Amino acid sequence: MGFDGEIWYVRHGEEQVGEILIDDADFPWLSGRFSPGPAYAAVEPLFSRELALLEGDLAKNSEEWETVYAEIDRRVSLHSPDGPVAEFLLHVRGDRAWFRWSDEPFEEG
Repeated sequence: MGFDGEIWYVRHGEEQVGEILIDDADFPWLSGRFSPGPAYAAVEPLFSRELALLEGDLAKNSEEWETVYAEIDRRVSLHSPDGPVAEFLLHVRGDRAWFRWSDEPFEEG
Protein backbone atom coordinates (compact mmCIF):
# COMPACT_ATOMS: atom_id res chain seq x y z
CA MET A 1 0.00 0.00 0.00
CA GLY A 2 1.30 3.41 -0.87
CA PHE A 3 1.09 5.24 2.44
CA ASP A 4 4.80 6.15 2.65
CA GLY A 5 5.24 9.92 2.48
CA GLU A 6 1.59 10.74 3.14
CA ILE A 7 0.77 13.39 5.71
CA TRP A 8 -2.06 12.63 8.12
CA TYR A 9 -3.48 15.30 10.43
CA VAL A 10 -4.63 15.26 14.04
CA ARG A 11 -7.12 18.03 14.77
CA HIS A 12 -9.26 19.45 17.51
CA GLY A 13 -12.07 21.05 15.57
CA GLU A 14 -10.28 23.43 13.21
CA GLU A 15 -7.17 23.58 15.41
CA GLN A 16 -4.04 21.70 14.35
CA VAL A 17 -2.94 19.19 17.02
CA GLY A 18 -0.22 17.75 14.80
CA GLU A 19 0.87 16.15 11.56
CA ILE A 20 2.11 12.62 10.98
CA LEU A 21 4.48 12.03 8.07
CA ILE A 22 4.05 8.31 7.34
CA ASP A 23 7.32 6.40 7.04
CA ASP A 24 6.27 2.86 7.96
CA ALA A 25 3.22 0.75 7.15
CA ASP A 26 2.62 -2.59 8.85
CA PHE A 27 -1.04 -2.84 7.97
CA PRO A 28 -3.33 -2.20 9.74
CA TRP A 29 -0.88 0.05 11.61
CA LEU A 30 0.76 3.13 10.12
CA SER A 31 3.51 5.08 11.86
CA GLY A 32 5.54 8.15 11.23
CA ARG A 33 7.19 11.31 12.39
CA PHE A 34 4.88 13.43 14.55
CA SER A 35 5.14 17.21 14.37
CA PRO A 36 3.08 18.90 17.08
CA GLY A 37 0.82 21.79 16.21
CA PRO A 38 -0.47 24.69 18.32
CA ALA A 39 -3.23 22.63 19.96
CA TYR A 40 -0.98 19.71 21.01
CA ALA A 41 -0.12 21.04 24.46
CA ALA A 42 -3.75 20.69 25.55
CA VAL A 43 -3.85 16.94 24.77
CA GLU A 44 -0.24 15.85 25.30
CA PRO A 45 -0.88 14.78 28.94
CA LEU A 46 -3.68 12.48 27.71
CA PHE A 47 -1.40 10.79 25.18
CA SER A 48 1.31 10.37 27.82
CA ARG A 49 -1.12 8.88 30.33
CA GLU A 50 -2.68 6.60 27.73
CA LEU A 51 0.71 5.08 26.85
CA ALA A 52 1.72 4.71 30.49
CA LEU A 53 -1.47 2.74 31.14
CA LEU A 54 -1.11 0.70 27.97
CA GLU A 55 2.49 -0.24 28.76
CA GLY A 56 1.75 -0.94 32.43
CA ASP A 57 -0.58 -3.55 33.87
CA LEU A 58 -3.39 -3.12 31.35
CA ALA A 59 -5.44 -5.91 32.89
CA LYS A 60 -5.46 -3.96 36.15
CA ASN A 61 -5.89 -0.54 34.53
CA SER A 62 -8.17 -1.31 31.58
CA GLU A 63 -11.05 0.85 32.82
CA GLU A 64 -8.77 3.84 33.37
CA TRP A 65 -7.18 3.30 29.93
CA GLU A 66 -10.64 3.23 28.35
CA THR A 67 -11.57 6.46 30.15
CA VAL A 68 -8.38 8.23 29.06
CA TYR A 69 -8.68 7.00 25.48
CA ALA A 70 -12.34 8.03 25.33
CA GLU A 71 -11.21 11.56 26.22
CA ILE A 72 -8.59 11.49 23.45
CA ASP A 73 -11.26 10.28 21.04
CA ARG A 74 -13.60 13.05 22.19
CA ARG A 75 -10.99 15.78 21.80
CA VAL A 76 -9.20 14.92 18.57
CA SER A 77 -9.98 13.66 15.08
CA LEU A 78 -7.70 11.94 12.59
CA HIS A 79 -7.64 13.03 8.96
CA SER A 80 -6.12 11.12 6.07
CA PRO A 81 -5.01 13.03 2.97
CA ASP A 82 -8.57 12.39 1.72
CA GLY A 83 -10.37 13.68 4.81
CA PRO A 84 -11.50 12.57 8.27
CA VAL A 85 -11.66 8.89 9.18
CA ALA A 86 -14.61 7.38 11.06
CA GLU A 87 -12.64 5.62 13.78
CA PHE A 88 -9.02 5.36 14.90
CA LEU A 89 -6.66 4.24 17.61
CA LEU A 90 -3.76 6.68 17.90
CA HIS A 91 -0.65 6.71 20.08
CA VAL A 92 1.87 9.56 20.29
CA ARG A 93 5.26 9.49 21.99
CA GLY A 94 7.66 12.35 21.40
CA ASP A 95 8.24 12.75 17.70
CA ARG A 96 6.61 9.40 16.76
CA ALA A 97 2.97 8.47 16.24
CA TRP A 98 1.36 5.20 15.26
CA PHE A 99 -2.25 4.43 14.55
CA ARG A 100 -4.82 2.25 12.88
CA TRP A 101 -8.00 3.56 11.38
CA SER A 102 -11.23 2.57 9.69
CA ASP A 103 -13.63 4.30 7.35
CA GLU A 104 -16.34 2.52 9.36
CA PRO A 105 -16.73 2.44 13.18
CA PHE A 106 -14.80 -0.37 14.88
CA GLU A 107 -16.83 -3.35 16.00
CA GLU A 108 -17.42 -3.53 19.74
CA GLY A 109 -15.67 -6.28 21.67
